[in-house]
Amino acid sequence: MERMTRVRVNVLITLFSLVLVLFMARLFDIQFIETKGDTNNADTFITETRVKAARGEILDRNGNVLVGNRASYDLVINYFVFIDSDNPNQYLYQMVKLCQERGIDYAENFPVTKTRPFEYTLDQQNTTWRGYFQAYLHDLGYDSDITAPLLIQKLRAVYDLPDEWTDEEARAVIGLRYELRLRVLVPIANYLFVSDVDNDTLSEVLEMNIPGLNVEAATVREYHTDCAAHILGYVGAMNDEEWAYYQELGYPMDADVGKDGLEKAFEEQLHGTDGIRWDEVTSDGTVINTYYDPVPQAGNNVEISIDLSLQMVAEERLAAVLENLRTDENTTDGKDAEGGGVVAIDPRNGQILVCASYPTYDLSTFFEKYNETLQAPFDPLFNRALMATYPPGSTFKPCVSIAAIDSGLITPNTVIEDRGRYDRYIDSGFYADCLQYSSYGTVHENVNVVHALEVSCNYFYYWIGDHISDWGIIDATAKAMGLGEATGVELYEEIGYRANPETKRLLHGSNPDDAGWYQADAIMAAIGQSENKFTPLQMCVYATVLANRGQRYKATFLSRVVSPDYREMIMESRPTLLSTFEISDEAYQAYTQGMYQVTQQPNGTARDAFDGFNERIRVAGKTGTAENGLGVGSDHAAFICYAPIDNPTIAIAVYGEKAGHGNAVASVARAILDTYFAGGVEGEIVTSENMPG
Repeated sequence: MERMTRVRVNVLITLFSLVLVLFMARLFDIQFIETKGDTNNADTFITETRVKAARGEILDRNGNVLVGNRASYDLVINYFVFIDSDNPNQYLYQMVKLCQERGIDYAENFPVTKTRPFEYTLDQQNTTWRGYFQAYLHDLGYDSDITAPLLIQKLRAVYDLPDEWTDEEARAVIGLRYELRLRVLVPIANYLFVSDVDNDTLSEVLEMNIPGLNVEAATVREYHTDCAAHILGYVGAMNDEEWAYYQELGYPMDADVGKDGLEKAFEEQLHGTDGIRWDEVTSDGTVINTYYDPVPQAGNNVEISIDLSLQMVAEERLAAVLENLRTDENTTDGKDAEGGGVVAIDPRNGQILVCASYPTYDLSTFFEKYNETLQAPFDPLFNRALMATYPPGSTFKPCVSIAAIDSGLITPNTVIEDRGRYDRYIDSGFYADCLQYSSYGTVHENVNVVHALEVSCNYFYYWIGDHISDWGIIDATAKAMGLGEATGVELYEEIGYRANPETKRLLHGSNPDDAGWYQADAIMAAIGQSENKFTPLQMCVYATVLANRGQRYKATFLSRVVSPDYREMIMESRPTLLSTFEISDEAYQAYTQGMYQVTQQPNGTARDAFDGFNERIRVAGKTGTAENGLGVGSDHAAFICYAPIDNPTIAIAVYGEKAGHGNAVASVARAILDTYFAGGVEGEIVTSENMPG
């Protein structure tokens, strides 16, 4: 009996709930759908307001907020209350005038120019908005081929606009009437008139006491750092292509999305899910009941791999080095220095710790100062770290050393006499000088691979490029080390080129005389010239492969993704091994010893930059000086390094356009390492028995 009673009770509850749902649906239909905005005969009606979800924050690896949100206010018009007011046209006129006086942009999509002669602007709208306009014309009973001037004339009469208003004033109010009418014709939430209203404007608007004009709490993007502008990116309104993609994910048409940088790369994690607020409103605008369905859900927070403290040091030091070169009265080399880039990566997992480009700009004033930034010297908007391809110069020599040793061409003990000028083909008109010979008229005398790396002897590598049995051996080594290869990073990157016969045909195929691969090409390519062109990011990945003895990881900006309340792990970065290249013990010990001597021995080409550096932290480095390709001005400067040698936890690549010599930019890497190791050395430092004690 008790069981039957419970069943009957459940049945009654179910029936009652069903009746209630049907009643509410019918009430909504009568008051919201069938009235089409004519609420004179309705005591209350239901309105729908989209509530924007807060976008997730972007933080650095240590939890410092880089990009967050600040509270703001939007002005939203409730059509059903507003249209029942005593004089909606006059209210709209006041609102437009206020915006014009204060220089405030307001949302309006009426596809007619705002000044005479009136013309359609449908070609500037996406297909959805064009469809909305056709629905509007159909509702009015107008043909789709009606001219814009005639449409304005007819709408002045439809909306009973005052004759004393100019055509431009009438057009402005018509644009708002259009937006409001669409809220009845098509399924769009309440009209968002102005976003992020300043306090003075908000006070003046509230004093107008306009029925149906509501103030809604919202958020806008806020930058907590002036660093990393080239990688953080910004948000903005969708274009046609973006809308075609994001509408499938449920985005509203007026949603802001990531337009560039990490805002774009992690858009689907950062973007929240908007909610809907349902208000039961009386005809005078009084809200008597409110509920949310669905409830807005904030976006996830993305913790990136960048270390803000290292990023700040990198940007400040890179700028100081290049600017000082331009103003240094004691030198002519580097006086024409331009831009540059620096990247640091954890070689154990591929996470990018630093990604800086000089010159830079301020994201917080990006839109206001866009034209000014566009015209600034050296193109501040250009992300040199990921998009500029440069000849690596002598930083390419460790790669050549590995290929020469592991192919059997040389051993670590092979000695070659530096004669200053490599003149084997001088009878054919080709010769190449060692930098020391061309600069000072001296030579390095007898050098092996370790000493050749230490002093960056070009002659030694000219000889290797000339005598290697097949250039493909060096090219395959460079490829395995990530040079001229995609890094897998989340942002757009240029790939660059490795010097080889295929590249030369690709770049010079239109001129057969220049498209051939000659012995001179191999000789110059062996010192990082010819067609070798890599980004600072690729050069840093290359440095990690040297550090890892052949292992190459996917480069990434992602550390982890966490829930809006930081309580749940959504996603965590996992190291992705892209390739493994076998390097012999002999080759590994040779390039490691040679690169160590670059930073520590008196004749090491980066010794000055590392003078006084922590003796417990052994740094392997290589400078590079590369011709700028224009034939005029200073050479480019490059430097790569990793540390500590026996347990590498950081690799760095620095590049300076026309900075003269690799030692000039090595100080940027030194500053980063000083900061990185300031809190102590990560992991145990073990001195190899083959390394100096």
